[in-house]
Amino acid sequence: MTDRPLSAVVLAAGEGTRMRSERPKPLHLLCGRAMVRYVLGSMAECRVERVVIVVGHGAERVTKKLQEEEPELDLCFVEQHVQRGTGDAASVGLTALPDDADDEDDVLVLPGDTPLLRPATVAALVEAHRSSAAACTVLTARLDDPSGYGRVVRGKDGGVARIVEERDAADGERAIEEINTSIYCFRRSLLAPALRRLSPENAQGEYYLTDVVGVLSAAGYAVGSVEVPDAAETQGVNDRAQLAAAEAELRRRTNLAWLRRGVTMLDPERTYVDTTVVLAPDVTLFPGTILQGQTVVGEGAEIGPDTRLLDCAVGAGAFVEKTSGRDAEIGAGARVGPFASLAPGSAVPDGAVTGPFYAAEAD
Repeated sequence: MTDRPLSAVVLAAGEGTRMRSERPKPLHLLCGRAMVRYVLGSMAECRVERVVIVVGHGAERVTKKLQEEEPELDLCFVEQHVQRGTGDAASVGLTALPDDADDEDDVLVLPGDTPLLRPATVAALVEAHRSSAAACTVLTARLDDPSGYGRVVRGKDGGVARIVEERDAADGERAIEEINTSIYCFRRSLLAPALRRLSPENAQGEYYLTDVVGVLSAAGYAVGSVEVPDAAETQGVNDRAQLAAAEAELRRRTNLAWLRRGVTMLDPERTYVDTTVVLAPDVTLFPGTILQGQTVVGEGAEIGPDTRLLDCAVGAGAFVEKTSGRDAEIGAGARVGPFASLAPGSAVPDGAVTGPFYAAEAD
């Protein structure tokens, strides 16, 4: 992969009305992290010089949250004041990039609601784009039922000619199974002029970012594509049902990673571990265990069954059974429960043996 500059624009401006929530859609939690943070994590295998977050509904909350939780990233925030489509959002995002860009600079554009996107997939897209002479490279997927997605229309040469949204598609185009994932890598010098040529003359009256593909292709530029091996990782989250499905997949990935690092789970399908939790080797988790927030569990500890710990520290070799705890400390070798409830700030000493009680707060 070349070392030419790469920036990213994350379109997190959607209002998410189908979420039925006052919480901005990008901040809805999956396994303990805000959804948009997984999108930022998907760029881990690329050397991105600047990340621009386009925010809309709840802009102040989104900005504050990400600045607090992603302090190591060079994030820039711009607000799309009026929701006029993804093309307009991308235009707003480009205003935050330096003006002195080289013609060969590249820009990743990603939606802020694709938390299952894997870093290897994004890296493959950038690699394919940079190894070709394409003006744009689109990440595509194939679905047996492509309903609701924009279809990828190819030209006689096999290249991507345009993308048509389902509402604007003809019957023959709706039969196409290859869909647009809304994830792209653009040559930056060509993206801005193409965005200026967009028109809102479509079924939704919006500026579609997808129309940039047709603009570039019609101008004689090559538009490439990379097909994602697993279409599920590019699916967006627009309602609570999709949020739950994404959480289940992230939980499966998280549990599998811990199993491979020496943690025992008697029933992974009934074990819930936030991605923010830290587990030492030889920890055993029994069914019904829920570990959340900044919980840390020491080597050889046994947790569960039916235990929920939030922001707790558990010492090595401790046994915690049928217990709930929040912001509490459990010492090494301690035995807690069954039916214990640990108050915020409480501490169980090393080696202590407890029963069902509400632990006293620490001094």
